Amino acid sequence: MAERGQPFRQARGGVTRRNLPSSRSSFFTKSATRYQPPQNRNLNIRRNAQHMDSSFNSPNGNDRDNSDNRSWIKDAADVIDEENNLPSLVGTCPFMCPVEERLQRERLRDLATFERLDGNPGKSSSNLAVKKFCRTISTSELQVSDVRPLSVLEGTLNHLFNLFHSSEHPFEVVHDFIFDRTRSIRQDLSMQNISNNRAITMYERMVKFHIISHQKLHRSSSSPNVSSLLYLNLEQLTKSLMTLFNLYEANRISHSIYDNEPEFCSFYVLLQIHPDSKQGEPLSLWFCNLPSAIMKSKQMCFARNLLRYFRLGNYKRFMLMMKSEASYLQCCIVEPYINEVRALAVSCLNQAGYKLQPFPLADLSNLLLLQESDVESFCNECGLETSSDEVGKRILAPKQSSFFHPRKGFQKYYPIHSDGLQRVSINLLDL
Repeated sequence: MAERGQPFRQARGGVTRRNLPSSRSSFFTKSATRYQPPQNRNLNIRRNAQHMDSSFNSPNGNDRDNSDNRSWIKDAADVIDEENNLPSLVGTCPFMCPVEERLQRERLRDLATFERLDGNPGKSSSNLAVKKFCRTISTSELQVSDVRPLSVLEGTLNHLFNLFHSSEHPFEVVHDFIFDRTRSIRQDLSMQNISNNRAITMYERMVKFHIISHQKLHRSSSSPNVSSLLYLNLEQLTKSLMTLFNLYEANRISHSIYDNEPEFCSFYVLLQIHPDSKQGEPLSLWFCNLPSAIMKSKQMCFARNLLRYFRLGNYKRFMLMMKSEASYLQCCIVEPYINEVRALAVSCLNQAGYKLQPFPLADLSNLLLLQESDVESFCNECGLETSSDEVGKRILAPKQSSFFHPRKGFQKYYPIHSDGLQRVSINLLDL
């Protein structure tokens, strides 16, 4: 952990912090313990904040006095021995996978596609095999030679993300491998109580992985197994964010904030657009405990306004903000749920339009952030018919009584399309 009073700045891909006036409130006050583990553990608050992957089913805004009554769900990545405190250890494994585990998995032919040497399911190497996630580990069986130190974990994360855009396999296969191995990385960080700024950088990268996967899995929704992958990915995205917020707080010097903190707070706000989102504490209460610098940041203002327009049904402002202000990662979070806004827009236009003035599909494409070739299909799924005008342009005539909202969801996935968003890209090395 960085020493107090010493500002730190890491090289490309790292994190920096900015100082705030001392009069501003801390990230979380004593009355709001949403990111703190229950107090019936024999650990102090700071140790709990440093405990890398405390798991929450949903954030909870109850006071600490009521913490014993909460229903907390422990992240399996943290489970060492529930009856004992975490040991203080430093791993010594120099490889991405402990030698004994690799040899055992070779004997059992339990090697993922990316770990096989020359495609042999029973042969791997130290440059290919990556430690698997283990759901429970007993402290009596824990060996330092099986735990990877921080430098090895960073190299392992780089290795995993180099596979992220592999074109040789379906994305579900790539995601399943990285998903499991990043949980193992979080487990090793947790066992060693690593909570410095390098750990923060790693968690930020893993959160980005889950966010991009959130979009990619939805785009490959034709796969029969994608629904379970979507649920698990969203669950780990939320848990990783919670731990990241804990790390920000545990490493906070005075009333400083991290440069990336507003961006990642905005991700949490945008996740509330999810139709099944459940949170124990109202966002308004959470906002009250955020530093003003985060609340006034461009990223947070965008997320708050977008969520407000979504809840108010203001489709026009929602679409305009997405088109002009959304970042790539914010777009990845919102895209799977934007059809709700599109359907509302089509419904309003159909009801309020003038029958003799049909809407050109090219204009609807710009409004709905859809490719023009998808607009007609989208309208048809809403029960509306399209036609051609006298010059052959495709149009949508309003006042159709056949409109309906697909209750079982849209059969086709409609990605966000915008020239501005198309120019926005993300460097894989920044993950």
